[in-house]
Amino acid sequence: MARRNPPPGSQTSLREANRARLVDALKRHGRLTQVELAGSTGLSPATVSNIVKELTASGLLHTSVTSRSGRRATLVSLARQLGLVAGVHFSSRQLRIAIADSARVIVTESTLPLALDHRHDAELDRLSLLLGDMMDSLGSSLSDLLAVGLALPAPIDPRTGMVSTPGLLRGWEGVDVAAALSERIGRPVYVDSEANLGGLAEAREGNGRSASSSVFIRVGHTISAGLIVGGDLFRGVNGKAGQIGHVTIDENGPICRCSNRGCLETFAGGPALLSLFPPGDGMRRLSDLLQAAEAGDGSSRRVIADAGRHIGVAAASLCNMFDPELIVVGGELAQAGEILMAPMRHSLERSALPSATGLPEIVAASFGEWAEARGAIAVALDQVTVDAQALPFSA
Repeated sequence: MARRNPPPGSQTSLREANRARLVDALKRHGRLTQVELAGSTGLSPATVSNIVKELTASGLLHTSVTSRSGRRATLVSLARQLGLVAGVHFSSRQLRIAIADSARVIVTESTLPLALDHRHDAELDRLSLLLGDMMDSLGSSLSDLLAVGLALPAPIDPRTGMVSTPGLLRGWEGVDVAAALSERIGRPVYVDSEANLGGLAEAREGNGRSASSSVFIRVGHTISAGLIVGGDLFRGVNGKAGQIGHVTIDENGPICRCSNRGCLETFAGGPALLSLFPPGDGMRRLSDLLQAAEAGDGSSRRVIADAGRHIGVAAASLCNMFDPELIVVGGELAQAGEILMAPMRHSLERSALPSATGLPEIVAASFGEWAEARGAIAVALDQVTVDAQALPFSA
């Protein structure tokens, strides 16, 4: 039913704006207490309480009792029955899919291995089938998906939706991936780089949540970073901001896949680390290296520590330019924990410009290798329209 637009500046218009502000805060952060909602929206606690009661009664919001600092509090989220979104992460060697409700609660997930040089056409066909199967298992269909977020292991030009730098993701270049997947499944799709979406997840609901600015460094088969300012991504003009895997470490070093010499990836990326071992050592994947290091193998631990030192040097340069409050380390190699991060801290202390408040803290990602899929869920929810007058979602 059509609803007449209230005149600007009227009491009704103000109430609708306040409802929309509150709903947008929940879309952005997932679940918040009423006190946190007041702080996030700038609305008074009384106004927040009234809106929450109204929208809960209409079925748009869900409330539950929790505690904060030992005190009873009301936790607020979007109602779960409003719909589902999917977060997809194509890394270099694995495909991860998570389907979540509007409160960001994961209802089903799946992980599959990928060939090293996978191509967009075959993998998008497979993804379409997998999404359909996963929705079927929930008693739903693809038409019930509100939106899909998708993370790729390469910088994405925000203007075109395509891989912005040739050579970084062969088999996916020159393709509008969002349009290609949307055509297959009939749902809206939003694409960004894996580092950006991993950083978004950590900034929205993970270890970077309290930081005013942060850097998410993803270390695995490839190396990249997502830059967060005020809770939002900084992508740059072509989407290439944060590509520290292609910071030059040695201008006379090995040729990189980006065609330059001596990039960080040629010293600390997964293939470079595995190439340091003789073929008979069984080091075929990063998981082999991590298992050996955990078992106490000295060579494996040394290789990871050296990678941490190189990454720390690049992170120091990034800190000198970007000046973040926090560095979050994710990706498969982050599972090495302090074997990787202690040398990173040492390099940061040696190379970053000091300040009165000290250097940025380096912490592990709170969502492990699912950070990118959770960030894809977040970006999908960002694009979903929620009517604060308690009408259904519209994609």
